[in-house]
Amino acid sequence: MLKEFFTQRIKRGLVRRLNNLKIARVAKQVASQEPKPNGAPIVFFKASTGIDDLSWNSGFHLLTSWAFRLQGIPIAYFVCNAGMSKCVLGTNRDHPQKEPPCRSCVYQSRILYTGTQVNEGTDAFVNWFDFHRDPELVTRISQLTVLDLMTFEWKNLPLGALCLPGLRWVLRIHHLNDDENTRYLFREYILSAWNVARKFADFLDQVQPRVVVVFNGQFFPEATARYIAHQRGLRVITHEVGLQPATAYFTEGEATAYPIHIPDDFEMNEAQNAKLDAYLAKRFQGDFTMAGIKFWADMKGLDEAFLQKTAGFKQIVPIFTNVIFDTSQPHANTIFEDMFEWLDATLEIIRAHPETLFVIRAHPDELRVRKASRETVGGWVDARRVTDLPNVVFVAPNETLSSYELILKSKFVMVYNSTIGLEASIMGAAVLCAGRARFTQYPTVFFPQTIEEQKKKLEEFLSVEKIEIPTGFKRNARRFLYYQLYRTSLPFGDFLEPSVRTTQARLRAFELMDLLNSESIQTIRKGLLEGGDFLLDE
Repeated sequence: MLKEFFTQRIKRGLVRRLNNLKIARVAKQVASQEPKPNGAPIVFFKASTGIDDLSWNSGFHLLTSWAFRLQGIPIAYFVCNAGMSKCVLGTNRDHPQKEPPCRSCVYQSRILYTGTQVNEGTDAFVNWFDFHRDPELVTRISQLTVLDLMTFEWKNLPLGALCLPGLRWVLRIHHLNDDENTRYLFREYILSAWNVARKFADFLDQVQPRVVVVFNGQFFPEATARYIAHQRGLRVITHEVGLQPATAYFTEGEATAYPIHIPDDFEMNEAQNAKLDAYLAKRFQGDFTMAGIKFWADMKGLDEAFLQKTAGFKQIVPIFTNVIFDTSQPHANTIFEDMFEWLDATLEIIRAHPETLFVIRAHPDELRVRKASRETVGGWVDARRVTDLPNVVFVAPNETLSSYELILKSKFVMVYNSTIGLEASIMGAAVLCAGRARFTQYPTVFFPQTIEEQKKKLEEFLSVEKIEIPTGFKRNARRFLYYQLYRTSLPFGDFLEPSVRTTQARLRAFELMDLLNSESIQTIRKGLLEGGDFLLDE
């Protein structure tokens, strides 16, 4: 095991070095071939898209800016040069006081921007921002509790709210402890966000850009940059990994909320339906990846023991949960304060319905390597002694039981904001959704808007003989998933491929002209410069 670990580490180091050589070589080609720029620049902000390797989002950022520069579109990079005392990706959650790996991170960034200049007025330039601690702010926040820090504002900036999602993400929890380690990190994030705010505001005043491009906008550097840009009336485009492998999603909204505009008159034709069905057939067998992670390599059907247990109940209701610290959760928490409040409310009703078998399924991402949750559904189950109830089955995140077979045997499905709610709707199931999800922007599931209405609808579903599902739910669910897969997911697979660690990417060999002619680049250009919708043409 130890030998395998060191072998993989050596391999990753070698691949990284070779990849960096390739990046630097192409960067020099771009710098030598870009024409004289014309017009106001596009700002590309980089602080949270990787530390010591090429992440997928860093790759999207780099390739897009290269293509624009080759078209004479001026680009101004705003890049971290140890510009935060603590950053999200560089935080050691076990040892919060440990310094972030700035040297490695800055080295990687300097590779990415090979051939660029450091002053305005050149073809493409980089503003490297460093860190300066504000003594007045240090004093102001030094004695605040975690609760105080959550709502802390400074000079009309909601710094506490801007830092909260990233803090929850890095600590892998939602409910923050009011201990010194948490307060320390929160204070350092606030000080760092304020530094970003000041430096980025000065930068925007200097370059007067036409638009700003940032990573998803949830971590505090990007959230702060987005806030500052919006204060000046600037458009801000966020990006994330798309739903398909090696694809990007760009939007003028918040990428983690995934806003999509689908025309009312859009109807899927025979070819589009066949294309979606082929994707779903693989998905239902567990053959899919998300952000480079393959969750269900060995998906199993419902075993005999489970089927025997279900025989003793009138009906089955699966409950699909989410990862509590995920960056989708700030968008989801519109009815309940958080997912666990929803589970607590649901537990009351579970106790009152012994005739129903409830199957609580933990999300597989709760145990992802290097990203394991510290506030888990399993922990909630143990604390509430949920499995003492004879009408509850708990499915742990590492169990490969087929959720899709479970849906087929269920009366209806309960979700917080999990994508499986969309898939269940496509399968023809009734879905009761408790958190705002990507797909709830269209009528795809039952989504009562208050806690009382949620409870009332759940009681109704458990009691009625048959649930009447609006005919539009399945249609809208199919249309939404089709758009996610084939209109919003911009392919970069000709230029990027998975690295040794599949959550990271490496550059493929390609011609610069192929990058310029890429449909994805043309789509992003229309979105950035012509007010387009960032959707691929059919």
